[in-house]
Amino acid sequence: MDYNTTRDYLLSRPEAAEDFPFYPDVAVFKICGKMFATLSMDKAENGSAAPHMNLKCDPQEAQMLRDIFPAVKAGYHMNKRHWNTVILDGSVPEGEVQRMIDRSYGLVVKGLTRKQRQPLELRYSPEELYR
Repeated sequence: MDYNTTRDYLLSRPEAAEDFPFYPDVAVFKICGKMFATLSMDKAENGSAAPHMNLKCDPQEAQMLRDIFPAVKAGYHMNKRHWNTVILDGSVPEGEVQRMIDRSYGLVVKGLTRKQRQPLELRYSPEELYR
């Protein structure tokens, strides 16, 4: 996936919002004010000029993905137990990148307070929120 395709997919998640709270070249994607992804064209930790993003992940799954895909690293500038950095160099299949985005989004939605989560659950199906 390239930068624009990834950005479009991130924004396709229900009520996802894009913000730039850190730097103008680091897009932060949020649901109800909680971050579920970052997307940047900056040079990544490994010096890559390919776009890269940080995604929330279950700790066991995070390590498994790092073991399977060389383009998946411990989260750059994030809690390395719960976040992965994915370098979008084409080596990770598009469907897998989308699955990781969906998983990150779902984990953040599940972590919202009941007051924040209930309106989402009334407006959207579980399949839309927790793919």
